[in-house]
Amino acid sequence: MRLVIIGGGILGTAHALTAIGRGHTVVQLEREAEARGATVRNFGLVWVSGRSAGELALTLRSRQLWEEIGGRVAGVGFRPAGSITLVRTAAELAVAEAAAAGPSADERGFELLDPGRVREVNPALRGKFLAGLHCSTDAAVESRQAMPALRAFMQRTDRYAFHAGAEARAIGGGVVVDDHGRRFEADLVLVCPGAAHAGLTRELVGDIPVRRVRLQMMQTAPLGEPLTTAIADGDSFRYYPGFAGDALERLKLEEAQTFTAAQHRMQLLCVQRLHGGLTIGDTHEYDEPFGFDVDEAPYEHLTAVTEELLGRRLPPIVRRWAGVYSQSIDPNAIVTRAQAADNVWVVTGPGGRGMTLGPAIGEETADLLNL
Repeated sequence: MRLVIIGGGILGTAHALTAIGRGHTVVQLEREAEARGATVRNFGLVWVSGRSAGELALTLRSRQLWEEIGGRVAGVGFRPAGSITLVRTAAELAVAEAAAAGPSADERGFELLDPGRVREVNPALRGKFLAGLHCSTDAAVESRQAMPALRAFMQRTDRYAFHAGAEARAIGGGVVVDDHGRRFEADLVLVCPGAAHAGLTRELVGDIPVRRVRLQMMQTAPLGEPLTTAIADGDSFRYYPGFAGDALERLKLEEAQTFTAAQHRMQLLCVQRLHGGLTIGDTHEYDEPFGFDVDEAPYEHLTAVTEELLGRRLPPIVRRWAGVYSQSIDPNAIVTRAQAADNVWVVTGPGGRGMTLGPAIGEETADLLNL
């Protein structure tokens, strides 16, 4: 089949990769010179640990696919580093204990480590904490270089073409027309617009059950030593459905987040990039219109928490940024798939799970549409 995929982010690229792998021909259009949205503004984490029970099978499949992709495409920077969620209070420890004893603990690769074992696994963690919930199945990729690497891989098949700076303007009759007036014939069109819910997306499928979420993150200069796993703090328990249960409810009742963390709906996630710097975040903002600037208080909070866990000063912050992602608000859907016509589908809304679930979502879409 001939596919035209609109959108050069992780979802569009994952769908292209799946289609190419199944023998189809793909033309991919991206309105920017390069993907600039949530795909490149995230941690690059393949995050198994916090996914809900209903999402776990899909998440583990995506984790498997990322490892296979990483074996074929070295440029994506896949590494099975795992993660450690560090707990600093008795109530957080109870949540970690419940997770480590839960029915899916073995599938997730959970193990509760005392401080000594934490430091054996990740010697850079010399700070203050009571224990660490180790998740051996978590992984990471290099979000800023993964899409170009995957495109280069697909181009070697001679069944893939990527058009940058090409905005789709019209779809109909098996043809996509871009803003250069070029026409691309297609047996199937997949629109993966990210957080662009208006414009062409709205023309095709109207208002769909998705919302936009804004976050703030930062990047340090090289740490000067390996951070062998990704790390998270106990606040992350509050934002991931995989930790739901009585222990989490007691945590929420007994311990409030700090003012800044609560105001900005914060958790700490931290992963080391291949160049040695740390990507650190994040915040969650749900009410539009979003501000065009970034607030300093969340960065101060993230710096303080990271330094407490590392037991050392952070390297200088070299960049800060904000990003917006698309999140499905349908409680029964991991991603929103809306059919605009017989051969036209819009796929968006994975929330903060796009990098984690992208390959599996692409595979799932292909199966649903009998590709």
